Amino acid sequence: MDLIHRYKKMKTIIKKILNRIPFARDVLDPETERLKKLPRFTETKTLLLEKKIRIADAASFLFIKDEVFKQEIYKFNTRNSTPYIIDCGANIGLSIIYFKRLFPDAIIVGFEPDEKIFEILKHNVNVFSFNNTTILKKACWNKETTLEFFSEGADAGRIAIESDKLNITVIPTVSIRKYLQKKVDFLKIDIEGADYEVLQDIKDLLGNVEKIFIEYHSFVGKQQMLSELLTILKEAEFRFIIHHIGTYSAKPFIEVSTYLEMDLQLNIYAYRS
Repeated sequence: MDLIHRYKKMKTIIKKILNRIPFARDVLDPETERLKKLPRFTETKTLLLEKKIRIADAASFLFIKDEVFKQEIYKFNTRNSTPYIIDCGANIGLSIIYFKRLFPDAIIVGFEPDEKIFEILKHNVNVFSFNNTTILKKACWNKETTLEFFSEGADAGRIAIESDKLNITVIPTVSIRKYLQKKVDFLKIDIEGADYEVLQDIKDLLGNVEKIFIEYHSFVGKQQMLSELLTILKEAEFRFIIHHIGTYSAKPFIEVSTYLEMDLQLNIYAYRS
């Protein structure tokens, strides 16, 4: 066998191996390189699981794609063949796509208040032709009302705080109490700082929830509600694991790092032992 033939054969074998590893081919993928070069908040289309989806921002898409599909931060087990999942903060739909890949017959209710992001979410859900999936253009809160909303343009839109001056819209909110009247297999709460208000509102219904994922956000100048949030989980008889993510302060006694007014982000996994 000549050298060129051996090289081609070895290249084919390596390609087959890489294609069996989820997203390992991204390292050599020109599409990934294209996305990395795009300016922030530039809408485009790309392939995900062989479907062409819309994305609002390449940087946030690549980060969330890695978290959701490679690290699998939302992965959970259940004996229920049709798990009921509530997704507070569905963004452009990567979490819903992941849940449906994990459990094709899952019943999902997703919430996303940002008007532009919601239209992308709706497109992506339709591309996959998911059944038993409801998406609502509302923010999860402790009551039904309207609030000012800061649209960041990617995955960090939030109920506006005092320092937000630009990209402000008015959005409808909803209490998720009515969605917790039956067993919930998985409750995801990634709503950029409104997590405590939502948990406080539904704490008497948490007995219906098996597993909760919360992305906790702490904002500069606002009271930190982490201990109160964890107390609610503890009183509902959850155990929890906490991972630090995002903004990192290597020497917080000297300097506290911030991003979009946040000085701390945590992933909280609450489960029943």
